[in-house]
Amino acid sequence: MENDPDSSVSPRETENAPDESCDGQFFVVGKKLLFSTSSISLSAEELRDLELEEVGSSQECSSSSRGESEDEENGKPDGSKVSATASSDAENGKTDGKDDSQWKGFLRKLKKGHSFHPTMPHLPSIKKLSRKKTSRSPQSLPSLPSLDADLYYCFETSWKNFSLSDLQEATNNFSHENLIGEGGYSEVYKGHLENGQLIAVKRLIRGTPEEMTADYLSELGILVHVNHPNISGVVGYGVEGGMHLVLPLSANGSLSSLLKGEKDKLTWCFRYNIALGIASGLSYLHEGCQRRIIHRDIKSANILLTEDFEPQISDFGLAKWLPDQWTHLTVSQFEGTFGYLPPEFFMHGIVDEKTDVYAYGVLLLELLSGRPAIDEARNSVVIWAKPLLHRNDVSEIADPSLEGNYNVEQMNRVIAVASLCIHQNPSERPQMSQVVRMLRGDEGRTHKNK
Repeated sequence: MENDPDSSVSPRETENAPDESCDGQFFVVGKKLLFSTSSISLSAEELRDLELEEVGSSQECSSSSRGESEDEENGKPDGSKVSATASSDAENGKTDGKDDSQWKGFLRKLKKGHSFHPTMPHLPSIKKLSRKKTSRSPQSLPSLPSLDADLYYCFETSWKNFSLSDLQEATNNFSHENLIGEGGYSEVYKGHLENGQLIAVKRLIRGTPEEMTADYLSELGILVHVNHPNISGVVGYGVEGGMHLVLPLSANGSLSSLLKGEKDKLTWCFRYNIALGIASGLSYLHEGCQRRIIHRDIKSANILLTEDFEPQISDFGLAKWLPDQWTHLTVSQFEGTFGYLPPEFFMHGIVDEKTDVYAYGVLLLELLSGRPAIDEARNSVVIWAKPLLHRNDVSEIADPSLEGNYNVEQMNRVIAVASLCIHQNPSERPQMSQVVRMLRGDEGRTHKNK
């Protein structure tokens, strides 16, 4: 949510699916590659009506148990060839004037012609293709495909539809003074509604119109299906003059803003409860949803704090659904934030639940020490903390601003969890449900010096 110079943007991402994922089909809408879940069944006639091009073959899916992944041995699996082809087309700048109508027709068919499981996403997860970071100013945003009434079924009925003038008034015409965050493809502005409510307005600013639409729908497709006290709620949305998402915001802002400034507000009691709340939210995303959700961008800047310092995970712009048959995703290049990315991500491009677990461990080190993930001298808090964790040097790890005012037992639990979460071997990292139990003192697992 906040401006982070360490954020890194990938120009292209490719997800490689294992062969056993035979419960869905791949389709192309214009130049966008979509995954149709098993709850959606389109006939050949419907595909022709929608002018959709079916990608891949109908070869029999090979059976394999979960946990066996051929992509690590053989490089990219066959599924990557489809993504690579689509990426190449997008990269070459080929466009089709029928894209907009195809999007609308596809969504209309999904709404009117097919039933959905109430806990499954209304929209298929959308693969992100070629995207290049530009210095385009907000005033020169590309014109976006119109979103007709058939699309609005994607939104919660409780979400308010804001006009562009509403958002301009709330943010002082998106003034630079109200800019509180900037990511790879979006900007976040602080604002006030007429009723005095403090809000954060996320606006997509980079990418082609089709890419911005896909990113927007992908994020909404996740947000509309999550409901947890430690997941940020949604106030509303706006599609006039751009893609906007309106989130609740409190005077406490984000965890990052307090760690950088008003540390005195973060007593040990608050820090411990924040650690527990984030763990609970991640456990819900990984294990409590119909399909596993990988956030992929857990960091202090994306943790909003309510008025009573309850943490809420925000910014699902990089989040991905992970079907049960898939052990992980493999990306060709990365999106995320330096300092929070695990070793296997850099080495093999692997993304799974343990990606979030590692980032959570880094966040715990920030809570414990008050240090940023990467400081101004480009020093990593992980490298700084590992020898101290090995010695269990609590006094050296603890944030000096706490002045020794912390619960020793709770501190030791958090240190033990942090040490496990940042383990170099992902298989040694705990699941988030285990983390919750460990922080509460319910897990019998002992801390091992790694």
